[in-house]
Amino acid sequence: MKQIAEIFSQGEEIVCGQTVDSNAAWLSQQLVDLGFTLKRHTAVGDDVDDLVALFTEIAERADCCICTGGLGPTIDDLTAEAVSIASGQPLRFDDQAFADIQQYYARRNRVMPPANRKQAMLPQSAIRIDNAYGTAPGFALQFKRCWFVCLPGVPSEMKQMFTALVRQQLLQRFPLQPDCLVTLRSIGIGESAIQQCLAEFDVPAGVQLGFRAAPDEVQTKLLFPSNFPEQEKRDCVAAVADKIGDYVFAIDGLDAAQGDLLDVVSKAMSRKSYSLALLETASQGQLAAKCLGCDWLRRVEINLDWGRNTGADDAGAGDVMPIAKIWAEQLKAREQTDFALVQLFAGSAEDYRDKDRAIVLYNALATPSGVVSTQLNAYGALKSKQNQAALLALDLLRRYLQNKCL
Repeated sequence: MKQIAEIFSQGEEIVCGQTVDSNAAWLSQQLVDLGFTLKRHTAVGDDVDDLVALFTEIAERADCCICTGGLGPTIDDLTAEAVSIASGQPLRFDDQAFADIQQYYARRNRVMPPANRKQAMLPQSAIRIDNAYGTAPGFALQFKRCWFVCLPGVPSEMKQMFTALVRQQLLQRFPLQPDCLVTLRSIGIGESAIQQCLAEFDVPAGVQLGFRAAPDEVQTKLLFPSNFPEQEKRDCVAAVADKIGDYVFAIDGLDAAQGDLLDVVSKAMSRKSYSLALLETASQGQLAAKCLGCDWLRRVEINLDWGRNTGADDAGAGDVMPIAKIWAEQLKAREQTDFALVQLFAGSAEDYRDKDRAIVLYNALATPSGVVSTQLNAYGALKSKQNQAALLALDLLRRYLQNKCL
């Protein structure tokens, strides 16, 4: 039977939207990977009665709850007090926790304010969780059905404590059987089109199929039960990838993670010690920015006037692709690189700015075996068009590398 987990975040700044609760998102992924079933995320402000009520509710319905925030030294940090009231356990002074807080200040040649003594007050039955990066120790305790783990709200401290200490404690405490999530990452195709591709595919019993549209890709997710046969799993993933086609650029979850589009391209380019020269227009430097730090990108040219002063926005737009191909060959020869990628577009300035109008992208890639090209449309607001232009140009290189070289 699956263990039920919840995430509980404390802090007025989270409830009011002043701080984005990135802790809940990160912890949820960690717990799912361990094999928990996540049922709820709850955020409560700095009100002790509300906190006590929520602790009491969660104690009845969840097997595990990770709580973040409310462990600081100030009057609005109420987690320990609320747990004490809800569980009926008095707070006790933890000598080791206090010594650790004092050492934290001593190492920094600072005087510890008296208020920090509060952070060493923990519920009587709680197990202390040491904090190597801050003053607030965490703690864990059993309250009715639920094993509560209370951690600081500072993300860097919380993540270090969970990774170094809490994760192993949970594995020892709970009989966890993690499901296997396999993610097929694709570009150039939408969710509805992928669903149509899979319309006649019979998803095996017990396997969950889902989709997620991210800013730079669309993900097709297959969640396999922990006891699903390995070879059948691989066969299922291969069948889904075949149905979607070469829009799929990476598959995560079967073996080592392959990463995003740039990761896939960068690994392939570095593996063969290839080099690339780039001319971009519609993406206005965003492709070069995405490739920042990639030593295989040898030359970047950005032409902001293309499509504005060349007549590419009128009836002569059909002549753009031959220009792109010629420029790609010339750029490759001039820079003496293995590849040259040229991105041109057709569309007026109004087309580029208007979210309801499209621009036409012409991508040409000069390779060791000739020139390959794509003609695609980019839609949406200006920044969306800019990002699409960068990704679709990079995807042309990815397709060549995966289909021809690997």
